[in-house]
Amino acid sequence: YPAPARRMPRSRTLPVMSPGGPQPEPESESEPAPSLPEIVRQWGRIGCIGFGGPPTHVALFRELCVRERQWLTSEQFERAIAATNLLPGPSSTQLAIYCAWRLRGYRGALLGGLCFILPGLIAIIALAAVFLSASLPTWLRGAGMGAGAAVAAVAVRAGAGIAAPIWARASDQRRARARVLVYGLAGGIAAALAGAELVIVLLACGLIELARQRIAHRDTGTHASLAAFALRATRVVAHPSRRALPSWPLIAAVATPGDTLALTWTALKIGALAFGGGFVIVPLMQADAVSTYHWMSHSQFLNAVALGQLTPGPLVQTVAVVGYAAAGLPGALLAGAVAFAPSFSFILLGAQRFERMLVDTRVLAFLAGAAPSAAGAIIGAAVPLAGAVSESWQYAILAAAAIALLVLRRAIVPTLLLAACAGAAASLLGAPTPH
Repeated sequence: YPAPARRMPRSRTLPVMSPGGPQPEPESESEPAPSLPEIVRQWGRIGCIGFGGPPTHVALFRELCVRERQWLTSEQFERAIAATNLLPGPSSTQLAIYCAWRLRGYRGALLGGLCFILPGLIAIIALAAVFLSASLPTWLRGAGMGAGAAVAAVAVRAGAGIAAPIWARASDQRRARARVLVYGLAGGIAAALAGAELVIVLLACGLIELARQRIAHRDTGTHASLAAFALRATRVVAHPSRRALPSWPLIAAVATPGDTLALTWTALKIGALAFGGGFVIVPLMQADAVSTYHWMSHSQFLNAVALGQLTPGPLVQTVAVVGYAAAGLPGALLAGAVAFAPSFSFILLGAQRFERMLVDTRVLAFLAGAAPSAAGAIIGAAVPLAGAVSESWQYAILAAAAIALLVLRRAIVPTLLLAACAGAAASLLGAPTPH
């Protein structure tokens, strides 16, 4: 597949993978590719108004690139979504980078990705400075506690939204549904109880499904070394040691709590190893930020996740709040840069191979196990999030948010804003708001 051109040809055809072999797409008229200043304007605009998470981001980019400007065909955009969903990390961020890469090459990818990420990152760092302040007003502390109380319900809503299509695709086979259920339960239990070990469970589910499909097709020998290497990698990821220095210098160098390298490793895990993106990273962050390194309290972490939902951009940018709690503004900038670096690397180094990845049976088999595990992990993340709620009035807000989000199907951002208002009112009426 050729590198992206500066101008999209008007009769471009790309192969569509089908059981009968590659078939050409119908010819379609495309507009000239945008200039770099246009990429900056449009990607920056979406970065400013992209409240609501990946569904909103995908809809905005589809409207811009396919329907309004016709820079990409519908088939090209759908394949971009499919490819970025196969990657670990924030899929909507990778979609933004990939679309810019298709239109203006590597410079477009860098500019487009940065312009999409920076508005939300700047906003969440500014809010972190306010909510982590020692002199936070009582009503504002109450607002943060109110929004934080609703986060557990948001996690269940997000996980259910991912799990529903996975369950539907397995509807034609009883055994397939049983495997989906087992993988989902494994991810949910790991998120609820293990926290930092969640990545191992996600990788293990993917590897188990890969091995199962290879055994079913009587083709185990070819990929035995691949599975062995992946299993060894999960052990190194979980327990970095000095012996791993030759191949994992950054991971093995993680030292004491509060150390810059510890923050770097936390951000790297979140950006590079979180299959499923979104809320699946929450248990990883909570384990490191609260339990392992004690950079934040449980209440402050709930505020951080709520801020990630209330600001535009992907939830991964919540790691900037963790970085601010660990090392101030330099820590926030470092954590944000490290967490988003893998997304740029995946696109800049591998985008030309995306079409092959979409039909790679090994990748699809691995995702068949890792994806339901990630969905279960997102739902399971609600357990430690709910456990971080400390005041009785917060449980009332959590119950109301669960009804609004799960029963009435209200939008997430307005629900969090109402929860924040309820928390502010409760604090003004004398409800306890401990630091």
